[in-house]
Amino acid sequence: MVVWIAATLTVKPVLAQVAAGWPLAVSLAAAVGAQGLWAGRRRSALNEAVHELRRPLQALVLAAPGAGRAGPVGTERSLQMAVVALERLDREINGEAIGPTHAQVPTRPLLESAVRRWKARAVLAGGTLDLEWEADEAIVVGDRCSLEQALDNLIVNAIEHGGPAIVVAAHLVEGGLCLAVNDSGRATHSESRRQSPAELVARLSGRRRHGHGLKVVRRAASAHGGDFRLRCSGRGTEAVLKLPLFHEERTA
Repeated sequence: MVVWIAATLTVKPVLAQVAAGWPLAVSLAAAVGAQGLWAGRRRSALNEAVHELRRPLQALVLAAPGAGRAGPVGTERSLQMAVVALERLDREINGEAIGPTHAQVPTRPLLESAVRRWKARAVLAGGTLDLEWEADEAIVVGDRCSLEQALDNLIVNAIEHGGPAIVVAAHLVEGGLCLAVNDSGRATHSESRRQSPAELVARLSGRRRHGHGLKVVRRAASAHGGDFRLRCSGRGTEAVLKLPLFHEERTA
C-alpha cells in the first residue's frame, strides 16, 4: 500500500506536467509538420526547374558538331530556354515571385522549331519525328517559353517511352487549337528502340530520376486557360494539349 501511494504521488505531478505541456507539444508538432510540407513543396519546385534545364541542354549536346549532326539545329532557342529555366531556378531558390510573360504567339513556328530540335534525337533512338499542320495561322496568347517547355516534354516523352513513329499534329477545334503528340507504341521491351550511345545524352535525359514532365505540361495548359489529356492504347499514346485561340477584337 505504501509503495502504491508513493508511486501515485510520483506519477501525478508527471501527468500534470505532461497535460500542461500538451498544447505546446501540439503546436511544435504542427510547426514541424508545416515546415516539412513547405520544404517538400520547395524541393519539388526546385526539382522541376532542374528538370527543365535538362531538355534544352540535351538538345545542345545533340546539336554540337561532334554529335554527328549537320549543324547547330535549334541551338539559339535552346540556349534561350536554358536561360529562362536558370532564371526560374534562381527565383525559386530566393523565394521570389515568378510571373508569366503573355504575348501573341504564332504556333506553327513554335511546333516547327520543336520538331527541328528533337528530330535528331528521334533518329538517334531509331525512330522518326514529323509535323502535320492543319491549323491555318493559329495564334495563342501566352508565355512562349512555357509553351515550348510543354512541347519539348511531350516530344521527348514520346521518344523515350513511346513508339518509333512520332507525329506532332495541329488542327483547329471548336473554340481552340488542338496540339497532339502521337507515337506508335512499343510491342515488347526486347523490341524497343536502342538507346542513345552517348553517355552524356543518357545522363542529361534524366529518365530514371524525376517524372515532372507531364506536371510541367499540365501547369502550362492551366496557365493558358487550356486543357491536357493523355490517351494510351495498344496502338500507342496520344498526348493532347488544347489551347484557346487569340481572336483580334474588331471595332465598328
